[in-house]
Amino acid sequence: MQRSNGHSSMAEVEQTQESVSRDLSQRVYESSRRFRSLTAVLGILFLLGIIGFIVRAVGDSGDRTAWGYYAAMFAFLLTTVSSAPLVAVAFRFTKSHWRRPFSRISESFALVGVLTLLWFIPMMLLLPSLEGRRSLWFEGPIGAPLWWDFFAVLFLVICGLAILYFSALPDMATVARHGTGIRARLLSRLSGLWRGTERQWGVHKAALAVLGAFYFMMLVWLHTLISTDFSMALIPGWKDSIFPPHHALTGLQAALGIVLVTAYLLRRFGGYRDYIGMEPFWSASKVLLGLTLLWGYFWFAEFNTFWYGRMPIEQEVIKLLMFESYRTAFLLNIFFSFLIPFGMLIWNPVRKSILGPTIAGASVVIGAFFMMVRVYVPAFRIEDVTAHALMDVPREQLLPVLPDVWDYLIIIGGIAGAALIYILGSKILSVMSIWETKEGLQYLVVRPFMRGRYRVIGKPE
Repeated sequence: MQRSNGHSSMAEVEQTQESVSRDLSQRVYESSRRFRSLTAVLGILFLLGIIGFIVRAVGDSGDRTAWGYYAAMFAFLLTTVSSAPLVAVAFRFTKSHWRRPFSRISESFALVGVLTLLWFIPMMLLLPSLEGRRSLWFEGPIGAPLWWDFFAVLFLVICGLAILYFSALPDMATVARHGTGIRARLLSRLSGLWRGTERQWGVHKAALAVLGAFYFMMLVWLHTLISTDFSMALIPGWKDSIFPPHHALTGLQAALGIVLVTAYLLRRFGGYRDYIGMEPFWSASKVLLGLTLLWGYFWFAEFNTFWYGRMPIEQEVIKLLMFESYRTAFLLNIFFSFLIPFGMLIWNPVRKSILGPTIAGASVVIGAFFMMVRVYVPAFRIEDVTAHALMDVPREQLLPVLPDVWDYLIIIGGIAGAALIYILGSKILSVMSIWETKEGLQYLVVRPFMRGRYRVIGKPE
C-alpha cells in the first residue's frame, strides 16, 4: 500500500477510463499558441542546421577531417534518441506500475530515428577504404562496413517504428473516435481492424515482446559497429574490447536521462501533471544511479588497461582521448556522466523528488555529447588511418579542433530537428499511453485506513 501525498495527484485515482480517453485524445487535436511558437523556433533552427550542412558539403565534401563534429552529432543522436525506445521495452518487461507514464514518452523517440538514418547517409561516403588499415571487417563480407552499418541503422529504425505502431494501435483507435478531420481519418485508417478483442490484445502483447527483444539486440550491435568503424578503427593503435560495450552503456544511460528530461518538460510545461507523478522519477532514479556506477566502472576498466600496460602505443591513445589533446572534453565527460549524477543520486531525498532525477538525467545527456566529441572528432581529424601508431601521425592532426560556425549550426540544428519531429509526432499520437494509463486504473483503488487514505495497487499477472 502507498499513502497518498502531495507528490501523487489524486486525479490519477479520481479519473475514469472514459475521462482519460477523452482528455488525452483531446490533447492530440489541441494546438496552443505556445506550441505553434515552439515549432516555429525549432523549425528555423533546424533550417539553419540544414544550411550549415549544405555549406559544409559544398566546401569540404571530400575532406573527412572537417566532418568530426557532424560524426559526433550522429553518435550523440544514436546514444540518446535512438536508444530511448529501449526504456519502454526494458521497463515493460518488469511489469511495474510506475513506468506507465514513461512508455509512450520513450517510444515516441522512434520517430526521431528517421533523422538518425538520414544523418548517417553522408557518413557512409566519408569512411575511408578498408585497404591497408585495421578494421572489424578484416575478413568481412562484401560491402562491409558501409552497407552492413547502413542496414543495421535501417533495421533499428524500422524496428523502433514497429514498436511505436503496435504500442499505439489501441490509442490510435481511441483518438480517432474522439475527433474529426484529417487526423481522425488518418488514425482510423492506421488503426485498421483494431476492436480490442482478447485475441488482438494477446497478439499486441506478443508483438511488443518480440520487437522489444530484437530492438535491444540490434541496438547493442549497432553501438558496436558504429563505435568500431567510425572511431576506434580510424585511430591508429587503438585496440580496445571494452570501448564498444562502454559506448552501448552510454546509450542506455543517456536514453534514461533524456526520457527523464522529456517527462519533466511535459509535466512542467505540457499540462501532464495529473499523469506524471513523483513515483516514476523516484523509481527511475535508482536505475539511473546503477547505470551511472556501471558507466564509471566501464570507463575505469577501459582506462586502467591502457594506463597499467604502459605500452607506448596505448599511452599515445589515452593522451589523445583523455589527458592532452581532448582533455577539456574528457573532463566535461567525466564531470557530467559520472560525478554529477553519482553525487546527486546517492542521496535519497534527491532521488525522491522530481527535479533531482531530472537534473541528473540532463547531466548524463550532456556528458554523452562530450564523450562523442572526444572520441569522434579526433578520429575524423586523422588523415592517414593506415599508420601503425599515433607516433607516426603528424602532430598537427592530433591537436584539438574547436567547432566553427557551421559546426555550431549543425549541432544546434540536429538537436532542434530531433525536438521538432518529437513534438510534431505528439499531434498524431498521444504522448501518454492511453491504454496503459487506463490499465493502471484497473489495478488502483483508494481505501481509508485509520486517519489516512491509502492507494492500494494490485500486482498484474
